[in-house]
Formats: sequence, C-alpha cells, structure tokens
Amino acid sequence: MSHHSTSLINAYIIRKALIRKHYLSTTAYNWITKNPSSILATNIKPSCEFELDYAEFLDDALVEAWELQASFSRNEGKGEEEREWWILKPGMSDRGQGIRLFSTEEELQSIFEEWEAERPDSDDEDDSPEQKEKDGEGGDYIVTSHLRNFIAQPYIHPPLLLPSNPRKFHVRTYVLAVGSLKIYVYKQMLALFASTSYVPPWSAPSSSTNLSAHLTNTCLQTGSHDGSVHSFFSLQMSEESKDNIFKQICEVTGEIFEAAAKGMMVHFHTLPNAFEVFGLDFLVDEGGTAWLLEVNAFPDFRQTGEELKDLIAGLWEGVVDKAVVGFFGFEGVGNEEEGNMVLVRSLDLGRR
Repeated sequence: MSHHSTSLINAYIIRKALIRKHYLSTTAYNWITKNPSSILATNIKPSCEFELDYAEFLDDALVEAWELQASFSRNEGKGEEEREWWILKPGMSDRGQGIRLFSTEEELQSIFEEWEAERPDSDDEDDSPEQKEKDGEGGDYIVTSHLRNFIAQPYIHPPLLLPSNPRKFHVRTYVLAVGSLKIYVYKQMLALFASTSYVPPWSAPSSSTNLSAHLTNTCLQTGSHDGSVHSFFSLQMSEESKDNIFKQICEVTGEIFEAAAKGMMVHFHTLPNAFEVFGLDFLVDEGGTAWLLEVNAFPDFRQTGEELKDLIAGLWEGVVDKAVVGFFGFEGVGNEEEGNMVLVRSLDLGRR
C-alpha cells in the first residue's frame, strides 16, 4: 500500500462485506434501508442471521430472527406443500457444505442435533492428518464445531426450468472490480445445472444430505460434468428473456458493490492499485427475476471444462485490458471481444 504507484495487486485485502454470506446480507439490508427503491429490495432475499454453538440453545439463537419466527407461525398446521420453505447456509462455508432445507423449527432443530451427534466424543480437537481426512469426507459436524454464523433465507421456488432440461440451474457471472472503484460484468456468463431433475423442496427430507436436485454447485457432482455447464446465452430461451436477465444481473451487481463500498467501508476497503475477479451466483425464478445468491472470491474456473475454455480466456483478456495495461501506461490491448466487459458502476471514492 505504501507503493501504490508502482505496485499492482490482484486482490483487495478486505472484502468480507461481499464474500461472507452473513456480511453480504447485512450489506444489502443496510443499503435497502437507506435506499428503499434499490433493485436489491427486489433481487436479493432477506436473510435471518444467527449464531449457534450447541443445538440446545437454538431457541435463544432465534430470538431476534423475526422473519423466521413469523414464518414458523404461518406454517403451523399446514401440509408440507403449503409451507414457506427456507434454506440454511453456514455463513463462512463453501462448496455447498452444510446447506439444508427446512420449513419448521422442529426440522431446523433436528438438523443441528444431527450435526452435533456426529461430532467426536472428545472435547479436545483432533488435528491429526487422519482426522482431517475423515472430516473432509463427510463430517458436516465441522460446520457447527468451527463455524458459529448461519443464515436462513427463503427458498426460491419454483425456479426457472427450461423445456428441454428439467434440472435447476444458476447463473455464474464473472465480475471485475478495478481500483476505487469501477465494476465490470463479463457478459459471457455460465449456466450451472444440478445433477438431477428438479423436485419441490418438500420432496427431500430436511435432514438428508442428498440435495442433488436443489444444489447446482458442480463441485458436488460425482462423475462426469457433461451437460452440467453451458454458456448462458446458448440456452434455449428467448433472446428477450436472456437480455432481461442480463440487465438485472448488471444492475444488481453494480448496486451490491456500491452498497459495500459506501455502506460497509470497514469491511470492503477498495484500493486504487488493486483489482480482483469475483464470481457472482444468481438464481432465476419462474417469473424471470434474477436473485443474487452469493459473491465468491477466487472463483473456480475449472468448472467450465474444455468446451468453454475460450470463454475464460476471453475473460482474462478483458481483465488485462481493463485492469492491467493502463497501470503500466499502455493503451488497451483491444483483444477482448467488443462489449464483453460491461461497465456497470463507476465510483470516485476519493482514494488515489
């Protein structure tokens, strides 16, 4: 930082206002409170945050989870198909670890009790390589023993399904943040599909770890990923629908980065000599609304596979063009396809 005119950094030092699920929720909530007409009010689901160490203290943890408590009350006496469903996510997990579905407090309680039952009997943590290997294989109890923060969000149902493909999918958008601050959306987005056909949330027991119809993370799919990853603009949808989804994604992306940069400065510290590529995930519902799910640092580019490697090559050409060559006093290389790097927000935060 003391050599900002001669050193270029490929990541921001502090950006948990975006990349941590519970911080992202707070970022959006604070911004919407001050800007009720923001697109974030209609394109990101409100979250209930809570901290929990042991399942027996769930009642205390949910005292201030007003929306969740109200939903539980509305769900009383209703059949599974009539209930409002929620998705539980550990605030600092990745690769789909610890995600569960629930609709009642009893179901939520059973999730934590199941994790707690899987913990080692000893109170002393075993950090041996053998234990770590075991943990990585299937120990969801790590979530509760090491991570206290959780969020619960309304489950988005029904999602948009294609006539030719009954599997749920989400849109992976690559976003470039430059300096302090310009935000670019890379237009060549991905559609990542679940491994099995979609079924309603009540069709999968809340305690089950087999959520293959609901989770679209390619890292959770065993075997070949053939057919799981496509270019978004190659999907069998009307051009009008695809353009509308892309427009929403651009607006939401610009807004959430501005919300973090202006409203959560302590947790998103931009630097004039830094840039970073993020992976944003959106889920499109049956009505065509693109909902922001999460923001990922250091996104995994292997999921594109060989067929779409040129898509990633185009991304990095755009990154070099927009974030690198200008720092060294050169003009843009001009290799990226015209219009691929779409500027969605340009702010002057006064950092030079």
